[in-house]
Amino acid sequence: MLFAKAFSNKYLGSLRYFLRIEVATSTLSHRKYVLDMLFEAGMLECRATDAPMEANVKQLPDQREILDDPGRYKRLVGKLNYLTETRPYIAFVVSVVSQFLSVPKIT
Repeated sequence: MLFAKAFSNKYLGSLRYFLRIEVATSTLSHRKYVLDMLFEAGMLECRATDAPMEANVKQLPDQREILDDPGRYKRLVGKLNYLTETRPYIAFVVSVVSQFLSVPKIT
């Protein structure tokens, strides 16, 4: 039995987004996902950098004030974690910021 006979369906056009990944002809991109994340974080005006983190940064506990909205920090870290699937070069930085999920503090 053919699929078209068993189920009524219609052509919805070419695929543009799938699982938060933008599909552009032959490439996959998280561009819209990243822009939405930067907007949520209030960082749309930030410039790109070659190294996403300063070298040898030490975060010492109990030296800083706890964030007012730790849920926002946790959401952003979760979104960054999702991005590591297509951008493995940020995996180390995401693992570092993930260490502070239990009690995120102002830097």
